[in-house]
Amino acid sequence: MVEEMNNEMATFNELSLGDVVKGKVTKVEDKRALVDVGYKVDGILPISELSSLHVEKVEDVLSVDDEVTLKVTKLDEDELILSKKEVEADQAWDDLVANYENGDTLTVTIADVVKGGLVVDLGVRGFIPASLVERHFVEDFSDYKGQTMDVKIIELDREKRKVILSHRAVLDEKAELAKQDVLQNLKEGDIVEGTVQRLTSFGAFVDIGGVDGLVHISQLAHYRVETPSEIVSEGDQVKVKILAVDRDNERISLSIKATQPGPWEEAAEKLKAGDVVEGTVKRLVPFGAFVEILPGVEGLVHISEISHEHIGTPQEVLEEGQQVQVKVLDVNQRDKRVSLSIRELLEPAQPEPIETYQSDEPSGTGFSLGDVIGDQLKKYK
Repeated sequence: MVEEMNNEMATFNELSLGDVVKGKVTKVEDKRALVDVGYKVDGILPISELSSLHVEKVEDVLSVDDEVTLKVTKLDEDELILSKKEVEADQAWDDLVANYENGDTLTVTIADVVKGGLVVDLGVRGFIPASLVERHFVEDFSDYKGQTMDVKIIELDREKRKVILSHRAVLDEKAELAKQDVLQNLKEGDIVEGTVQRLTSFGAFVDIGGVDGLVHISQLAHYRVETPSEIVSEGDQVKVKILAVDRDNERISLSIKATQPGPWEEAAEKLKAGDVVEGTVKRLVPFGAFVEILPGVEGLVHISEISHEHIGTPQEVLEEGQQVQVKVLDVNQRDKRVSLSIRELLEPAQPEPIETYQSDEPSGTGFSLGDVIGDQLKKYK
């Protein structure tokens, strides 16, 4: 009996707080398991120490006679508390630190969806915040449970057992590689398809295969554009011509208007001498008025073709922004000139009638106006 007690004391003395021991599960209860590790009493493995993830029932993880490796977390003469998750965490941390320092990509399985993000088991609990799951906003993450996902460790605190992961960082890295590949293969003069990403006051940004290029407002159309939304909307599919590529600063200049027929090509098809069209007075100059008759096409109404009457300046008759009817006199596509006339559509002014003297004398008296004036002049002789 004394020998047995000495053996028990010897075994007790050999265990210390923090020791890693192997044992066999002897009993499974709802909230704990009992494990024989060669100590005088079976060790207690609480459900909270089974895994870094939430466990509903111990029997979901362990069965009687399972062999497990555990860590001593509390020790006294009457009680031995063990942890399975601490052993797994210790085994995992060295690898996690190395992965974090090297910037490695890990493939994980989503174990749970919680408020604010996703949970994974890395030997320790890993968390992917909602903002770091995708590059776009996700409203419902319920479908993510059970899926595998590539992630990077972006924050690691061994003391606090904190591991923050990001799937978005992997996507950003892939997007950057694709962007660099696109930049290297783009050539000035190429015509490519893209998607309008966003509009600004000075133009539209278009995604052309993972990299955004700017279509300046002056390159949206052949005519003057006040706001980009007149021409395109976010999400539109457009053809663009590459004007310039600055690979060092990752800037690309694009043009939509360069992919479309010029306004003068349209003018040659739609306009001919003798046509009467409506236009807008765009500019007044000393020698006449420029009238826009097609988008991007202005014709000149020479000052002599503004009115039948003589005018000193076009401002006497016209003002900028005024809508006017004009007649096409000539279309010169080569020189990009159209001659117009307003005067030919106006009725010429009628001359005022000349008043004649009507005598009150009855006809046949023999007197005339000359006779009357002559008689008066005789008085002064």
